[in-house]
Amino acid sequence: MKAKNNILSATRLNRLRAQGYFNVNDSNLSEMAFGIRFAYRVCVTVLIVAIATKSIALFSIMMGMAFLGVVLPNHPFDYLYNYMLSKRMNKPKLLARSNQLKFACTIATAWLVTVVYLMSINSITAGLVMAGALVAIAALPSTIDLCVPSVIYNVLFKKKENQTQTI
Repeated sequence: MKAKNNILSATRLNRLRAQGYFNVNDSNLSEMAFGIRFAYRVCVTVLIVAIATKSIALFSIMMGMAFLGVVLPNHPFDYLYNYMLSKRMNKPKLLARSNQLKFACTIATAWLVTVVYLMSINSITAGLVMAGALVAIAALPSTIDLCVPSVIYNVLFKKKENQTQTI
């Protein structure tokens, strides 16, 4: 829920900051929230269609999208949002992806490699279970702004980054 002045709750702001948006003020981060969730929502939707159709091609496309989210400054769906939707919605463009979100895309890429592999060796049930688990994990930032891979990244690497910065 949004509080007065369209500022998100402290919980949601903290969850977005865990995704690497540390230097964005509360007001701007609240304005960016829909855009931040946009790529997750598109990915979840396409993955659900891929599961329903058992489509190796769609899983492969999503694997490529996740990989591009690692190597490009933004996720491919962030570009769609930035250049087609943000202006129409009167919302700010998204910043380049943080290390946390690139880590999330790295995990999604590996996960989808596994799904495609399982499906290609005719382990359809195992592939669909893996895909379903990925949908469940990706649904969290789509709905409540909780990105589990970002939390994992922060536990594994953020403390080291902070120690490096203070030296």
